[in-house]
Parts: sequence; structure tokens; C-alpha cells
Amino acid sequence: MQFGIFTVSDITQDPTTGRTPSEHDRITDVLTIAQHAEEVGLDVFALGEHHNPPFFSSSPSTTLAYIAAKTSKIELTTSTTLITTNDPVKIAEDFAMLQHVADGRVDLMLGRGNTGPVYPWFGKDIRQGIDLALENYNLLRRLWHEDFVDWEGQFRTPLQGFQSTPRPLDDVPPFVWHGSIRSPEIAEQAAYYGDGFFANHIFWPASHTRRMVGLYRQRFEHYGHGTAAQAIVGLGGQVFMRKNSQDAVREFRPYFDNAPVYGHGPSLEEFTSQTPLTVGSPQEVIDKTLGFRDYVGDYQRQLFLMDHAGLPLKTVLEQLDLLGSEVVPVLRREFAKNRPETVPDAPTHASLVALRNSVKVEGGADAATKGAAFGAATVTGAGA
Repeated sequence: MQFGIFTVSDITQDPTTGRTPSEHDRITDVLTIAQHAEEVGLDVFALGEHHNPPFFSSSPSTTLAYIAAKTSKIELTTSTTLITTNDPVKIAEDFAMLQHVADGRVDLMLGRGNTGPVYPWFGKDIRQGIDLALENYNLLRRLWHEDFVDWEGQFRTPLQGFQSTPRPLDDVPPFVWHGSIRSPEIAEQAAYYGDGFFANHIFWPASHTRRMVGLYRQRFEHYGHGTAAQAIVGLGGQVFMRKNSQDAVREFRPYFDNAPVYGHGPSLEEFTSQTPLTVGSPQEVIDKTLGFRDYVGDYQRQLFLMDHAGLPLKTVLEQLDLLGSEVVPVLRREFAKNRPETVPDAPTHASLVALRNSVKVEGGADAATKGAAFGAATVTGAGA
């Protein structure tokens, strides 16, 4: 199982000091955070995409390429890449290039975003958000799996004999997670292709997340990719820790109360009781995170939000130290207990290359060359 962190790249005033970091300071802080995540033993660093203040991350692939050059082990991904407003051709090119730069340590999460005005900024209509997500991803897959693409759709100009460059590393595209909070259509899309489904349930109760993940698992099995238990699931979460629970609550409360995303609403106590937010000791984080399995089953990736709401860099690095030394080792051990051998690990470039090679042997060179066999295969080894 993979553990990591994700950032939404917010630039928020620290309510305890009144200081708001500059864009440059916040960008360099996130670069430091990503490198420290690897140093403390985390598996994944994820960066969101936004095109409006108070966020800075308008070009995640650029930032992740820099981080790739400064790290050697950590998997780099997005949280999310906007499949609705980005051109699929550009996504195909950018992330294939990032694959090469990072020597395969790349996957990506696709989503529709949660900022309505971004659609007209890029010439799109938010009322067509689901249709854009479905059509654009279909084209993205073809660009990665086919050498030359003839294509015509509703939302962009046709393509004739188009080849995106560079080609995916080892002819194996990055693994795709479809991120959604509330759209069953996206869970259906992930299941149809045998891709991963990431439920960023940081603002939602367990009952809602259970239904969304349950739908995805059911449809994953329906499309023949494996059993429901073999579906590839990721979850979000958010934590703030101190050795002593009371110290964590006292320190984090002003950040929570003034945060743009949830400040001035439910109390900290109400929010922690109804959502995955955990503010307390490392043991409390462990206990609550292990509870996620009770309503989604065995899953593959757990990402935590830790650098938001104006928290200073020093505090975030201290949080990562606790996560890496006291929380993740225990979570690894406990999540491994009673985990069925048939439940796959989170996909990596190496595992996908091995799967492709096994399909090539079983299906014949012609099938593998055309991408027909591997294009329908998933990390479980089954085909749609």
C-alpha cells in the first residue's frame, strides 16, 4: 500500500502571525515539502492544478519535473489534472515527457475541478463538464495506446494520422486515477477502463464515500477487470498531529477556524467527528485511518493533506517527520494484516511494464504491438 501527501497549493494568511507568503515563497516551500516527503519515507507526492488565486499551481507537470530531478524514489502525481479544460493532446505530451524525465515515477489523477469560472477561461461550458471528461479521456487513452490517431469528437478539432510525442516510456502510459467527490459518472468511467478511482473524501462523511467506492467496485467487476475487491482505490485525508492531542487541537484551531475552505462553518470538533479530518496524537491518526478500511475495503493509496490553511513551513515539516516516523510504519504493518493475496498493490511503472510483457507472451506479439491486449488489461491481469 502507498502512503503520501497531496497539496492544493493554496496561498493563505497565517492567522497566528498575520503573514501571507508570497507566491515565490509558497512555491519554494512546496518544493521543500516534496523533497522532505521522500526523506521521511513516503511513497507519493501529489500536486493539484488551479488557475486562480489563492492557488499557485497552474502548471503541475513543470513543478513535478523539477521535483523529479531532486528526488530518486517518490512517485509523482497530480491531484488533480483538469481533464475538462486541458487539451487531451497536451496532457498526453506533458505527462509522457514527465515519465521520461522522472524515469517512470509518474502517474496522474484526472478530475473536473471545483472552480466554476475555470471553464469559460479555457473556452468550455461547465454544463458540459461530464461530457468533456468522458470524451477527452477517451482521446487521451487513444493518444497513448495508438501510434497514429484518427479522431473526431464534439469538443475539439478532428485529428488525422496524429502521433503525440514523446511516446510513453517503454510504450506503457502512466497509470490513471479518476478523482471525484460526488459524481457517479466518474466512478463509472474509472470502472469501465479498469483505472483507479480516488475518492477525496476530506469534506464528506463515511456513508457517502462508502457508496461511491462501492459503485466503482461493483462496476469494475461488471466490466470484467477482476473482482470488486481487486479494484484500485485511493483515499484522501487530512491530519494535524502533536505528541499530545490537546496540544494539536490548541495549535490547529486558529488555522481551522480561518481556513478559506472550511473556516467559519462547523466547529473543529463537529468536522472531525463527521469527516476524515484528524487533529490529535499520532495514535489517533493511526486509529482513524485504519478505520477507513471498514467502509471501503482493502485499498491501494492513502494521501494526506498537511500543508494548507496558512500553516508555516516549519510546522509542515514537523508534521511530515511525525507521519514518516510514527504513523506510516504502523499503518503499513496494520493494513498488511489479513490483506488477501489477491488484492493488488498500487500500480507502478515497473509493475505495468511487467504486466505488458506478460500479456505480450500470452497474447502474442501482434496483439501486444497493436495495444489491443494491454489496452484492455488492468493491474489485476484481467481484460475488459
